[in-house]
Amino acid sequence: MNKSDYWKENLRLVAILLAIWFAVSFLFGIILVDTLNVIRVGGVGLGFWFAQQGSIYTFLVLIFVYTKKMNTLDRKYDVHEDK
Repeated sequence: MNKSDYWKENLRLVAILLAIWFAVSFLFGIILVDTLNVIRVGGVGLGFWFAQQGSIYTFLVLIFVYTKKMNTLDRKYDVHEDK
């Protein structure tokens, strides 16, 4: 097992997931809110929806994605926990 490769893949995964969360919460919910508010979802602007709900839902999905991907990575490098 190469610990360096394991951590490189782990950090790459974390960076990708944080970039997605940043885009959804900061870019869509703050920077692009006026542009996205032209699109209506359930009676409110899409930018408002991202600021209020979208970033939270995205964060929850990213938690499950991280868990799944890390379990796969752990098995690949044989550092998983046996059940």
